[in-house]
Amino acid sequence: MAALIRVVSRLARTNRGWSRGVASLADLPETHDMLRKTCRDFADNELKPIAGDLDREHRFPTEQIKMMGELGLMAIDVSETKGGTGLDYLAYAVALEEISRGCASTGCIMSVNNSLYLGPVKNWSTELQQETFMHKDFLDGSKVGCFALSEPGNGSDAGAASTVARLEGDHWVLNGTKAWITNSYEASATVVFATTDKGLKHRGISAFLVPMPTEGLTLGKKEDKLGIRATSTAYLIFEDCKIPRENLLGQEGMGFKIAMQTLDAGRIGIASQGLGIAQASLELAVDYAMKREAFGSPIAKLQTVQNKLADMHMSVESARLLTWKAAAYKDAGKNYIKEAAMAKLAASEAATFCAHQCIQVLGGMGYVTDMPAERYYRDARITEIYEGTSEVQRLVIAGRLLKEYADITSW
Repeated sequence: MAALIRVVSRLARTNRGWSRGVASLADLPETHDMLRKTCRDFADNELKPIAGDLDREHRFPTEQIKMMGELGLMAIDVSETKGGTGLDYLAYAVALEEISRGCASTGCIMSVNNSLYLGPVKNWSTELQQETFMHKDFLDGSKVGCFALSEPGNGSDAGAASTVARLEGDHWVLNGTKAWITNSYEASATVVFATTDKGLKHRGISAFLVPMPTEGLTLGKKEDKLGIRATSTAYLIFEDCKIPRENLLGQEGMGFKIAMQTLDAGRIGIASQGLGIAQASLELAVDYAMKREAFGSPIAKLQTVQNKLADMHMSVESARLLTWKAAAYKDAGKNYIKEAAMAKLAASEAATFCAHQCIQVLGGMGYVTDMPAERYYRDARITEIYEGTSEVQRLVIAGRLLKEYADITSW
């Protein structure tokens, strides 16, 4: 499989036209379809058989993440010259959907490392910073990173960071608490956002690269969560945590911009995770409906069941096209903020809807842990919350829409 990923990477560099021709969304290019099949095989063979155990045991899939790193899935859009796979964001979306279809927790870990950690490091760090924070171990699955933006009191208001950083000589000193940080217990580094000038509000937020563990940084308890339970989620508590002055990411005061641009791209990843959950729910519902008999025939022949399957299929396909379009816009260098928000909103709601309908099709069997339907339902809920709630996505979409309309009517 690793060899195939490398072949796909080489082929993709000679097949960039699909991303530029974003209107043609009917089918994937051959290179991306090869990648999709490879990731689907991996998910079927390595993830689906253990996903339930990982969930019950709250167990981080260390071995599987290492295997994914060897396949190139933990640094998909990092250039080959830097040690990554060198594929585009469409490839990332395709791969992440298939991984999440096998195990949403593993998909979440993959998403955080690719989008939220490596994304800002790749885009804003210096060559010297990359030697430490984009070391090959972060690219091959040996290590993972995390992203520390949210706080107990700010939630969707990312500009209200109460964590502060002050410069003392050749060190920054961080104080504050970051909340709900995915990969926290396994991470070897984190991107942290802290206020360096309170008078400037969101323009006074800066980003920092912090190795883990480091003196002055402690972890809160592992959160006991509704879903994606194989990931570790905890508070990051900074108490006079000293980091070198050169660990500032970008320039002072650029933190909010770095965070927002990172989340715009990250929403494509969460859309892909939602798609994986939705697709898994649909496949389970179809399989069960074909095999389960009632009134002398498979329940798939019942019109009520067929209506549910049709609605599920339509929601998945619609969200998938929005997700691919957002990825294609990003790859083409177009503004994709609205498209990413639409993809994230549609796919996360498709995940919740399809998981719900899957349980309805399975009936009592959908409510017990012998079947994965109830896990899909639990895993789906977070996709409407993290990296921007559904309510925030609607605000983003409406804001961009109104701006576009104003620009058109002013011609």
